[in-house]
Amino acid sequence: MSDTPTRTPAPRAEGARAARPPRPSSKPNGQWKVDGTTPLNGNEEWKQQDGGLSVRERIETTYAKGGFASIDPTDLHGRFRWWGLYTQRKPGIDGGRTATLEPHELEDEYFMLRVRIDGGQLTTEQLRVIAGISQEFGRDTADLTDRQNIQLHWIEVESMPEIWRRLEAVGLGTTEACGDVPRVILGSPVAGIAADELIDPTPQIAEITSRFIGDESLANLPRKFKSAITGHPSQDVVHEINDVAFVAVDHPQLGIGYDLWVGGGLSVAPRLAERLGVFVAPEKVADAWHGVAQIFRDYGFRRLRNRARLKFLLAEWGAEKFRQVLQDEYLGYALPDGPAAPPPATVGDHVGVHRQKDGRFYVGVTPIVGRVSGPTLAKLADLIEAHGSTRLRTTPHQKLVILDIPEDRVESLVAGLDELGLQARPSLIRRGTIACTGIEFCKLAIVETKAYATAAVLDLEERLAQFDLPHPIALHVNGCPNSCARIQTADIGLKGQLVTIDGEQVPGYQVHLGGGLASQDRDEAGLGRTVRGLKVAADGIADYVERVVTRFLADRDADADETFAQWAHRADEEALQ
Repeated sequence: MSDTPTRTPAPRAEGARAARPPRPSSKPNGQWKVDGTTPLNGNEEWKQQDGGLSVRERIETTYAKGGFASIDPTDLHGRFRWWGLYTQRKPGIDGGRTATLEPHELEDEYFMLRVRIDGGQLTTEQLRVIAGISQEFGRDTADLTDRQNIQLHWIEVESMPEIWRRLEAVGLGTTEACGDVPRVILGSPVAGIAADELIDPTPQIAEITSRFIGDESLANLPRKFKSAITGHPSQDVVHEINDVAFVAVDHPQLGIGYDLWVGGGLSVAPRLAERLGVFVAPEKVADAWHGVAQIFRDYGFRRLRNRARLKFLLAEWGAEKFRQVLQDEYLGYALPDGPAAPPPATVGDHVGVHRQKDGRFYVGVTPIVGRVSGPTLAKLADLIEAHGSTRLRTTPHQKLVILDIPEDRVESLVAGLDELGLQARPSLIRRGTIACTGIEFCKLAIVETKAYATAAVLDLEERLAQFDLPHPIALHVNGCPNSCARIQTADIGLKGQLVTIDGEQVPGYQVHLGGGLASQDRDEAGLGRTVRGLKVAADGIADYVERVVTRFLADRDADADETFAQWAHRADEEALQ
């Protein structure tokens, strides 16, 4: 992957920040330090009665023996998430019924299991264990997520004790992989090995996970709490959409440390994180992270779950007050002012062949929309070891990075990876496309994603072969409005819904255009724009993408190296149809 030239920042999408702070509520918001800890809804009540971490013992001693029918409903629909378990969607229920059926009517007696992989760091031994679990207990399923996890499906509760035994024997687990807790910590996929890395964040991630993951004092947060840390100049952890993020920066007086961001998140009310303007020394990162997590616990809104993310608190407080509370109430000392990190000069997905600082190479590969399988992962472990390595990484872009390959073995590895459907030199459309789980397994989904996105990628690789695309096109396909596939930060983001095409209601997507993050070749993060009435049928993705990309290539200012996002924000609505 070659360096990309500096570009003029893309225009910020209208509403990229919250348009205005929310109006103060006449009712208590459930902020523990303001309103007290009396539960204001049923979800908060059961969390206080019996925390989610407690359910593992019941899974192992009761539910694994009694089967699905023996599971307490509150455990099933609540506490199981604290251990990475969600019931998956019952086959055959169309998207039009998603919002009309109760959870128990939508769910099957099988589970999605999320394996937590902090920093994306894996060994081939660990990969082989995940592959074995997929093959033996998960009908060969395995998906790479955009949170550096691996998700399996068709898991039965009876299998969980053995699955945990196998995972934990190799240093993996599912603790707090889901739920109102600190989720997996995103980390640079090239931590410790990239030649251009500013700092290796692995020690900071390890300290946070060892001190705080599974800590009862942080196991009842208002909602999920997402974290990211990178020491790489490509800013490769989508920090702008995390609740808390640390981005490496070189302070002119204090040396290498981190710039602290808080309050990002997407879903139906997207908001980009903000800098607090502080410099965090490496040895202070865990404490600063803990302080932000405690602010969320103590001051986060709990009355309404749709306003319970940290981004809503930041919108009300502002960055200045947030910094002051962090310093005064939780750290007990002031953090020094710090500079912003410069815009990235390279794309942060790490696809391709790159030299490591030790002279060996890492190879970033692209499966189609993150879908792999147990057999594929097992063959991958064998292939990596046959080429002299035992290490790999998952990425926040549904990719894999294989580390420590000797120079004379690179091309052999690339050829073997290609045979597994893992391309190190993919088309720019394959490279830029990600998709969420979709209606195949997800109870919230309205539309299928993986199959439609895969078909579109294969079709577009033929249709666009004659064009010389200047950059990867980020095509993100999501099965519902919740934006697990980050639709508002894609060149072309597709939000699943039922749409009316030629008078007929069919599965389809609302279109978002021109979003992007720093790690996606953007000088400045911004949210995409929507065009009134612009929707596509689920089976029409390739037609639409071909049409809009062709128009972009015809209209773009090539002399200024205009990106798709820049063009999409200035283009007339007619050009985007």
